[in-house]
Amino acid sequence: MRRWRGLAEVPQDWGRSAVTIGVFDGVHRGHRAVLANLVDSARAANLAPVVATFDPHPLEVVQPGSHPALLSTVPHRLDLLAETGVAATLVLPFTVEFSQLPAPEFVRLVLVDTLHAGQVTVGSNFRFGHKAAGTVELLERLGADYGFGATGLDLVPAAATGPGDPEPVSSTLIRAAVARGDVAEAAAGLGRPHRVEGTVVEGDRRGRELGYPTANLRPTPHAAIPADGVYAGWLVLDGQSLPAAISIGTNPTFDGTERRVEAYVLDRDDLELYGREVAIDFADRLRETVKFHSVDALLEQMSADVAQTRELVG
Repeated sequence: MRRWRGLAEVPQDWGRSAVTIGVFDGVHRGHRAVLANLVDSARAANLAPVVATFDPHPLEVVQPGSHPALLSTVPHRLDLLAETGVAATLVLPFTVEFSQLPAPEFVRLVLVDTLHAGQVTVGSNFRFGHKAAGTVELLERLGADYGFGATGLDLVPAAATGPGDPEPVSSTLIRAAVARGDVAEAAAGLGRPHRVEGTVVEGDRRGRELGYPTANLRPTPHAAIPADGVYAGWLVLDGQSLPAAISIGTNPTFDGTERRVEAYVLDRDDLELYGREVAIDFADRLRETVKFHSVDALLEQMSADVAQTRELVG
């Protein structure tokens, strides 16, 4: 998959494209339905399937300081998009100036002059242009003027968990699941485990003293961190997924105040991880964070956490 950052990186001789547009944070099941339709329609029309996405998240620019919790870093997002079979991804730097482009100008500049769109596929709730004034209906009208077709697809429903119709899969719905620690529900929406990436930094080394050496992760900015608790999952290092018990919280047993994300890789005390870029994938939540009355009580619970983790992911 070709990767471009900014309109200037798109080759001037780039041919006709089938395009979809969006943030695609997490590249969840709903996104993948749109992307599958894009790839299929592009193949049928002999067009190159292209994704136009944004960095940073538009809300961070339109509403400064909002920085919505992110389900994926940009590099991970691009890797996930590559898995869908698209030919290229255009990352549009989302600036204040870019946010002020009127919807018709966005279509002309991005879709017509740069990507030479022959077909555009988006979700039915897609909005674009200054103050999100552009709708699917406007896109269809502009497409008729410029010679491309436009399709708005219905959103993919989540699994029903109670009475009534389920909500559509969305990044907002998945972020809410992550925030309350329901990483299993988040995985159902994503179609894979929720991931947090970052750099391993030094901690208190208390885990090593207790016999459970942990990797203390400094997450990437604005990452969607699950609620405090203990989880089963994997530490991903150089593409290898290593079963791990994961703790998120302040270590209340030791009166900690700094919220941390720490992972103990099962049966491994030989990993040299300081300064390494790693990821943590979450499988399931084991329990809430608890303040124990003694170190022995903590060790007994940690042993049980590791045993449960081994059953789930080991």
